[in-house]
Amino acid sequence: MVTSMNHHLVPKYPFLLPSCNGHNPKLRFHVGAQKGYASSGEEPQSRVSDTSTYQEEFSWSSVIFPFLFPALGGLLFGYDIGATSGATISLQSPELSGIAWFNLSAIQLGLVVSGSLYGALLGSLLAYAVADFLGRKRQLIVAALLYVLGGSITAYAPELNVLLAGRLLYGLGIGLAMHGAPLYIAETCPSQIRGTLVSLKELFIVLGILLGYFVGSFEINAVGGWRFMYGFSAPIAVLMGLGMLSLPPSPRWLLLRAVQGKGSFQDLKEKAILSLSKLRGRPPGDKESEKQIEESLVSLKSAYADQESEGSFLEVFQGANLKAFIIGGGLVLFQQITGQPSVLYYAGPILQSAGFSAAADATKVSVVIGLFKLLMTWIAVLKVDDLGRRPLLIGGVTGIALSLALLSAYYKFLGGFPLIAVAALLLYVGSYQVSFGPISWLMVSEVFPLRTRGRGISLAVLTNFASNAVVTFAFSPLKELLGAENLFLLFGAIALLSLIFVISSVPETKGLSLEDIESKILK
Repeated sequence: MVTSMNHHLVPKYPFLLPSCNGHNPKLRFHVGAQKGYASSGEEPQSRVSDTSTYQEEFSWSSVIFPFLFPALGGLLFGYDIGATSGATISLQSPELSGIAWFNLSAIQLGLVVSGSLYGALLGSLLAYAVADFLGRKRQLIVAALLYVLGGSITAYAPELNVLLAGRLLYGLGIGLAMHGAPLYIAETCPSQIRGTLVSLKELFIVLGILLGYFVGSFEINAVGGWRFMYGFSAPIAVLMGLGMLSLPPSPRWLLLRAVQGKGSFQDLKEKAILSLSKLRGRPPGDKESEKQIEESLVSLKSAYADQESEGSFLEVFQGANLKAFIIGGGLVLFQQITGQPSVLYYAGPILQSAGFSAAADATKVSVVIGLFKLLMTWIAVLKVDDLGRRPLLIGGVTGIALSLALLSAYYKFLGGFPLIAVAALLLYVGSYQVSFGPISWLMVSEVFPLRTRGRGISLAVLTNFASNAVVTFAFSPLKELLGAENLFLLFGAIALLSLIFVISSVPETKGLSLEDIESKILK
């Protein structure tokens, strides 16, 4: 790693950044946004021309819980995806459903499956309105309460309408959690491991999917098993809520409220000092935290001196905020419209054609793919703060485009070579999990200015769930209209467009503080 520091690039906002004391049992990190050029004067091959090298002292014990409890919100999102695949089978079984209304129509079944998606869309809109008022911590507590209510109501539903209400409430929790979790993690963790931790949240989503599959496989033959599948989420949500109650609020959010006059300036400042002390495992109100908060307040006052305390509704679509939304919103849009759910639809037939007998069992296929996704996401987690965001995105999206071209060729004229299809399928899943899967949400949590971060991320989450809904609804008619070969070709063309977008528009943020991203990249 780079060990020199460009003194003219010391950040304006120092809190949550370097404390250069280093002694055991603390850990020290030397972080450079690019390797090998800071001391030599060479320009990096990146959209960021120069960055600082930071060191920060922190204890891992103080980092774990501010990551873990918000990340449970992502795990519960993934769990719903996995559990629903088994719950819909159980729910429609005359023998095992345990209900008289098991004979669901296609529309009713569709509402059960997509009910949480509609709730997530509403939750994203709700987050836009209340996120900056509630703060990151309280937003995640509300999300946990909605998870508990939604999971419990669904599990004990006496009839379909109650079940659908439970699914909608659970979805509201998803919308708030997927907005609040990356915000809280990004704003409270040390900048040098921000990429690792926000990407690790994606790993928790995959873990949740696998947990849902496993719970479903254990309960699939039990009478009323679908109730346990959905209800299993409630105790996890209770743990999430209790955990969030024990954590401090985001110091960045407290300082923003102070500067905007949203409460007693002195009280908010003291709370920010105590919060930062707790997040870094320091004694309450220690001098180091107090000094960092004081310096940060000076910078914040200067940054927002000429701006109204309350921004307009359209502020997110202006200036630096618009640039941030194009980056973050563009990534989560391409994440969905490059066909990720649709490609996995063909996983079973592809594996069966290659002679894998387990592929006849959809659950086993899902578990195998899920384990592979887990492995590849872990690779991204390990490398995102080393290689950077852009290399993983460019390499991964290139792999996605190549795999889609191979799948199209397989269905067009390479049908006699099923191993090509299996390789293409694994290439697609692996490429997605080291690029769009974790990196899109990481970039969304990083690029928005503090002033509009809450509203900007809520719009990005809304874009994600809305495009997910469009792709889900359009998949079947497109499959019938185009056929598998042309559908993959279409997704491949979109993947090439997304690659151009990444190369031309997405900056490198590795090693930069959130404040440096705002001042160096968005201006």
